[in-house]
Amino acid sequence: MANAAEHSGANGHAGVIGGSGGRLGAARLMLWALAGLLAVRQAAVVLRVPPGEWLSDFHLPGTPGSLPGSLYDNGQFTGTPFAGLVLKPLLGLAAPSLEVAWTCVTLLFVAAVGLVAARGLPDPVPRRTALLAAPVLVALMMVSLPVREAASPGQTAVLPVLLVLLAVFRVPAERPSGFLIGLAAALQPALLLFAPLLWLTGRKPTARAAAATFAGATALSWASLPRDSWTYWIEHLAGTGLGGAPDGLANQSVHGALLRLGLSGPGEIVLYLALAAGIAWIGLRRAARYARDGQLLLAVAVTGCVAVAVSPAGWRHQLLWVLLAVAGKVGKRAADRSVWPVAVVLAMTLPSAVLLPNLAALAPVRDNVLLLAALAAACTVPFLPRSSPYWREPVATAYGRPAPARWARVPLLPFWRRVLSRPNLLLELLLIRVGYSLYSHIRAAAPTSRTLAEGNGSQIHGMEKALGIDIEHAVNHAVANKPWLEAFFNFYYTSFHFVVPLTILAVLYWRRPKDYRWARASLGLATVLALIGFWLYPLAPPRLMPGMGYVDTVHGVQDLANPSYGAMTAISNQYAAMPSLHFGWSLWCGIVIIMLAPKGWQKLLGALHPAITVCAIVATANHWVLDAVGGAVVVSAGFGLVYVLSGPRGAALPAGVLPRPRQPERVGAGSGQRTRA
Repeated sequence: MANAAEHSGANGHAGVIGGSGGRLGAARLMLWALAGLLAVRQAAVVLRVPPGEWLSDFHLPGTPGSLPGSLYDNGQFTGTPFAGLVLKPLLGLAAPSLEVAWTCVTLLFVAAVGLVAARGLPDPVPRRTALLAAPVLVALMMVSLPVREAASPGQTAVLPVLLVLLAVFRVPAERPSGFLIGLAAALQPALLLFAPLLWLTGRKPTARAAAATFAGATALSWASLPRDSWTYWIEHLAGTGLGGAPDGLANQSVHGALLRLGLSGPGEIVLYLALAAGIAWIGLRRAARYARDGQLLLAVAVTGCVAVAVSPAGWRHQLLWVLLAVAGKVGKRAADRSVWPVAVVLAMTLPSAVLLPNLAALAPVRDNVLLLAALAAACTVPFLPRSSPYWREPVATAYGRPAPARWARVPLLPFWRRVLSRPNLLLELLLIRVGYSLYSHIRAAAPTSRTLAEGNGSQIHGMEKALGIDIEHAVNHAVANKPWLEAFFNFYYTSFHFVVPLTILAVLYWRRPKDYRWARASLGLATVLALIGFWLYPLAPPRLMPGMGYVDTVHGVQDLANPSYGAMTAISNQYAAMPSLHFGWSLWCGIVIIMLAPKGWQKLLGALHPAITVCAIVATANHWVLDAVGGAVVVSAGFGLVYVLSGPRGAALPAGVLPRPRQPERVGAGSGQRTRA
């Protein structure tokens, strides 16, 4: 009996492992397919450039648009003289062949960086991480700003990264690995900082080999290209000012940031040198500590971030090191572990205007987002050491029990579980800002055909007449004839749309975190559904319907013969009216307040807000009555989807009961990190 039970249990366990392995294999295959599609997309973007324009970016003698005899006569080539010496033989290839070959090789280098970096994760590596790390990293790099710019012709930024990773993780001998790092420094001089890192971690022969290789390659370029070497190293101080103004946004270095702040002259140079020395001192000491701790990938990423930050010209295509810094673990709580990776991925893949509002006070931060991410990785982010008790087992996140009221036949998302703890504030602010930016872009990009929108407006008006609810004209003119009432509705329409939802979210985050997640999810889902409506059904609001006599009380008199309708069109899509999120968000506010507010007068205020809002959108001629109905539908659908996914709002974990933390599955010794300190 015991043997039978053991056999049955073993079979069951093997079945679970086999099922888990099958799911991981399918997920890995899908991620590699995604990475491949992103690579094909990136290649298509580059290959669409005409061959003449493509080759002109090399700016080497013999290419179209370049001057004979010098690399730097036109000031556009940013590589070292050694890089120019390496690239010159490529000019013998035909333009289309060179274009295709360069693009394919660059993208293959990116894939190789992902594979080598994934193998450099410190042991013990959870099985899921070991299988999925490489395709995830490759996919992220394919959409990152550095790779999108590095795929342009003549850029060699990916190759130094690959050479350093190969030297650290794949080449066993000291001198060959130093040779690769020296070649990387010959292509990007700031990477010579890896020599001090090697020295600090006890790899002195490798450090000496790297320095000797760099010196030899530089001497070779001086002997072959003396004029260009003088221009690069002496006149332009290691390339500063080549390829663009040093204070341009593309120069994400400390020197570039100081110039953008208005500093110049000897004072700026002294300050830059002092800051660069401090950053190098702090960053290299941190990198050496992580290397001795067994986190070699993190040590390499930190050193690369230091190199780009202290270089006189740290171009965006050289910042791939920041993305590799996601290898570090930050935070004692499991809920905080995703903050640093998400922040890095957002900073490296999205324009800074998406991350921060277009305010003058935020310009110094917005213009230097990539530099700040590199500095944070190099100097300030408190990455956990492997000796920390939280390295393998962070403080567990409290989850509610699966809700029995879920619909049994609905295929639930496996990662959607009711979280009871307060989410990380920084992560919430990042996601809210990025979510709103994406919402604004999608809303503005929705179809804006005037003829179609006005036709749909006539259709809505006809439906309202048939239903007997076409009250917009009468209400609009009644309000327009009473200045005090017009001023009230105009103020309410323009002021409370964002303030009230944000206030409710802030109060719930501070006082009722479990309900905050429920409310935030329902609002987000409702907004996504509204975006689908904007895209599928462009609709002219009453104020933009010609010949109907509506008064635009908020924006003033509009010239309906002009399709642009003045400056308003540059701000937002004027035909994104169905459904009305002005009313939808106010209805969401009312429902949340009525359900959660402890006092009767608070519930009354919650009920009044959507009632006043529907009056305001009709009185100002910004929406039809049926737009408000559409807003109510998407908000109801948002609450309904949250109910289906996570059950009733009140479902919770009993007091004092916490789930046991998951024990990570580990791979065998053969698939972990193959490095040495």
